[in-house]
Amino acid sequence: MGIWKSCFLGFLSVAFLFTIDAVQLHRNQPTERISGSAGDVLEDDPVGRLKVFVYELPSKYNKKILQKDPRCLAHMFAAEIFMHRFLISSAVRTLNPEEADWFYTPVYTTCDLTPNGLPLPFKSPRMMRSAIQLISSNWPYWNRTEGADHFFVVPHDFGACFHYQEEKAIERGILPLLQRATLVQTFGQRNHVCLKEGSITIPPYAPPQKMHTHLIPDKTPRSIFVYFRGLFYDVGNDPEGGYYARGARAAVWENFKNNPLFDISTEHPATYYEDMQRAVFCLCPLGWAPWSPRLVEAVVFGCIPVIIADDIVLPFADAIPWEEIGVFVDEQDVPKLDTILTSIPPEVILRKQRLLANPSMKQAMLFPQPAQAGDAFHQVLNGLARKLPHERSVFLKPGEKSLNWTAGPVGDLKPW
Repeated sequence: MGIWKSCFLGFLSVAFLFTIDAVQLHRNQPTERISGSAGDVLEDDPVGRLKVFVYELPSKYNKKILQKDPRCLAHMFAAEIFMHRFLISSAVRTLNPEEADWFYTPVYTTCDLTPNGLPLPFKSPRMMRSAIQLISSNWPYWNRTEGADHFFVVPHDFGACFHYQEEKAIERGILPLLQRATLVQTFGQRNHVCLKEGSITIPPYAPPQKMHTHLIPDKTPRSIFVYFRGLFYDVGNDPEGGYYARGARAAVWENFKNNPLFDISTEHPATYYEDMQRAVFCLCPLGWAPWSPRLVEAVVFGCIPVIIADDIVLPFADAIPWEEIGVFVDEQDVPKLDTILTSIPPEVILRKQRLLANPSMKQAMLFPQPAQAGDAFHQVLNGLARKLPHERSVFLKPGEKSLNWTAGPVGDLKPW
């Protein structure tokens, strides 16, 4: 058995070196533009195609919360903060609500962190209800449509279901008052109660400036075949690994912890960003939710994302050709990861890398300060623009109501 294993690993190593050599020979090839409608959509300019009215809310809903805990600026949920800052100075903003196509309510519902930096969603529903009550009382626009021409940024693990555990999130469902609104959220999974039709799925926030400072020379060879850093087991909540990540991460560790083609560990080294730039494939498995910042990091650093999350809905899927730049592996096929990845022809790897090298691809995944053309802010606006004009059916008749203001858990109804 030992001899067979040695021969097998030797064979894999040869295959690995062959693949890496083939890739290295073509590292400096020109980037490739995305063909067809996806590339056209990615490069759309939303300015002139929509107007957004930003509600002026008391600072307790946003700025004061951030002042209390500035860590929220660096959290993976920070898109809600930076989207607000972007819209305040954006060319699509209008100060005249009568000419607005969309209405935006700046509420920082994820900026409530534990000492360890984990977000607590328990106040979020009451905070959101309070903000909606405020805009519906002080302006007439919510009541015309009960939110159908309003959008909210809800970057929680499970969006507007406002819980970090899937079972609890499903039990809660989307906050009833948001049932008609457009939700801009990181969570995306087909046929899931926490993803409503018409939502815009966005990437989680990853710090652009920090990543930029860790860039390494383009000619650096990609000498790591498969790379991953993160948890395989959530020992505190799921020590056996059967529930966390639906067992997919545990399967990665148990099957490949001793495989020389796989550079995987729970340790998070100071060279994490540099290591991703030296890797051909970067694993992007689900955790408690199907998404994570690894997806953003992989695209930005040109590492082919290996997406292990059944039924995931990926960010800006109408603009980014995920099937062409990534590799999708069913959760049940994780034990075959080595065979799947070593079977991909070098020319396919090279094309994925050329597409990933396209600056517009990287830009679409980031929320830079200041904003730049084609970035994630503009992709959100493009998504909103494509939903225009609103159908006449979104406007209610005088006195007509469809939302139940008393629906939901009793705790959500308490004042915030």
